[in-house]
Formats: sequence, C-alpha cells, structure tokens
Amino acid sequence: MTFDFEAGEVLLIDKPYEWSSFDVVRKIRNTFKMKKVGHAGTLDPLATGLLILCTGKKTKEIETYQGQEKEYEGQICLGKTTPSCDLETEFDQEFDISHITEADIHRVASEFLGQQMQVPPSFSAIKVNGKRVYKLARKGINVEMKEREVFIKSFEIKKIDFPIIEFNIVCSKGTYIRSIARDFGEKLGAGSHLAQLRRTRIGEFTIDKSYKLEDFLKLAGKKQGDEGL
Repeated sequence: MTFDFEAGEVLLIDKPYEWSSFDVVRKIRNTFKMKKVGHAGTLDPLATGLLILCTGKKTKEIETYQGQEKEYEGQICLGKTTPSCDLETEFDQEFDISHITEADIHRVASEFLGQQMQVPPSFSAIKVNGKRVYKLARKGINVEMKEREVFIKSFEIKKIDFPIIEFNIVCSKGTYIRSIARDFGEKLGAGSHLAQLRRTRIGEFTIDKSYKLEDFLKLAGKKQGDEGL
C-alpha cells in the first residue's frame, strides 16, 4: 500500500488514550510534512477509537464524514459526578445508588431514544464568543451552554455491574456521550459520569479497519522511504 497525501487520503486511525484529536493531526502532519490534514469529528482525550483524517484534496470531504452516524461503546459509573462529566477532572459529588435497580437502568436507557434536545458539557470544544469553552471551564469560568438537537438511534445496556454500566450507543453527529452519562444519573436520582469511551464506527467506516497510530507511522514512513520513523 502506498499513500499520496497531497492528492488526498482518507486515513482511519485508532486514537490513543490521552491524545487529543488535534494531537493526532499534528503528529501526522509534522511527520510527513503535509500542508493539508484535518480530522472529521473530535474525540475527547480520554476516549479512544476511530478518528477519520483527511489529507490534501480529500480535506474537502471532511464535512461529509462529520455528518455521518456514530457508534460508541463505553462505561457509565453511577454515584459520582465530575465537572467534565468524565475522568478528566476530580470527583465533586457523591450519591447513594442503593435504590437503583437493573430495571431502572434499562428503563432510563429507553428514555434516551429518538430526537431530543441535549445540553453539551461545559468541558467541550464548542466555541462561545470565539473561545473554546473547555479552556474557559479549566479556568473556572462558567459558560451557559445552549441546547442542541441530537438523535439517538439505539442505546443498548450490555452489562450491569454496580456501579458500572457497560453500553453501546448509535447516535447522530453532535451527540455528546458525556452529556448522556451525566443525564443518565440525573434521571436515576443519582449522579454519574463517563468512565470509559471508545468510538467503533463512523458511517460505513469501522474501527477494525483502522491503524494504530504507531503502526501507521511505521507503515507510511517505510512507504515514503523514511526508515527513521
């Protein structure tokens, strides 16, 4: 396999844990001295999984991929909340979860199905007045987040091992899984946060067709004649 980054490539990368989506873009851009490269849909630093990168002339197709259906698997942890709705920040509240049953969990999952309004987390890449709100949130500046419409096609509870709930979800562009994790606990009368997340599909592209970042750098480096990578 050879790559023509300037003519344009659609690259499927398995984003590493604790890397931002832009970290991956920057690594590939700098390694191969690309002029144009971008990603088609942000993954949070603590999430892993499928990240689509477009290079060269293929960057014109980014919005097409951004708009496609997404699929995730992950874990919600009941009983504790964090400001970021995941493990990026420290726990700020604890709740009793002894009243929650497995039937409650399945019932609440079904309540998320379909078209609905969702409030994004304050720790997100959304821009308000030209500034990323997560940067403001890290400084302790509260920004009122506006609701946005999202669509949840399926929400399957795979396993319940209190306080952990394992799930699989299929949803529209713009859906924040951290918001679902936050709202899940609220609907149960207890707090919760997203403990783990992995994106497994974007449209027809699946994680099993992706490259680990390190493997891609080695593969593409050899094909480009750079044995030093």
